[in-house]
Amino acid sequence: MTSFPAGSQMRYRMMHLVYSDLVRAYVLVNGAGSDLPPPLFLWSSMFSPRYIPVLLYRISHAFFQRGHSLPSRLFSIFNFVFFGVEISPCCRIGPGLFLPHTQGTVIGAWSIGSNATIFQGVTIGASKLDFSPSPATRPVLGHFVTICAGAVVIGGLSIGDNCIVGANAVVLDSVPSCSIAVGVPARVLPSTTASCHL
Repeated sequence: MTSFPAGSQMRYRMMHLVYSDLVRAYVLVNGAGSDLPPPLFLWSSMFSPRYIPVLLYRISHAFFQRGHSLPSRLFSIFNFVFFGVEISPCCRIGPGLFLPHTQGTVIGAWSIGSNATIFQGVTIGASKLDFSPSPATRPVLGHFVTICAGAVVIGGLSIGDNCIVGANAVVLDSVPSCSIAVGVPARVLPSTTASCHL
């Protein structure tokens, strides 16, 4: 079995994440049945206000993983200043992240799974001042989770796979997989459509 230096592995993972984000953004914008365009066109589509914030987060997180706190914070600040989204560099987010709109969004989860969709005005983070992030104080989101505009998800809770958090919902307790959380405070409803994910 071939082994690669740690730096090469991290670069490969970064490229995989960036490509996965691009592909999912293209499919969501152009429709699920769309064929992928030639690679050059796909890479050129990264110059979009829906995608650049994701790329800036990926770069910030990569620097954080390498222990380079200053450039990590700088890229995080660029995201905040230019796109109005604050994403914690220490938050681990799987491939396929999609941010349709970013203004007023704060993402301070402990981790987020693959293929998450997070709309504008969302707050995901601790319920109190938290200078040592951990899953005990910050949310853990599963795969194929959609957080709709204005929703608040706070505290050491979990959102299961294939869940939808409705617009302006305030989630204070864990949500099981394949559910919809709506209301203030959020109540959990079973969903037959939450499993139909992109």
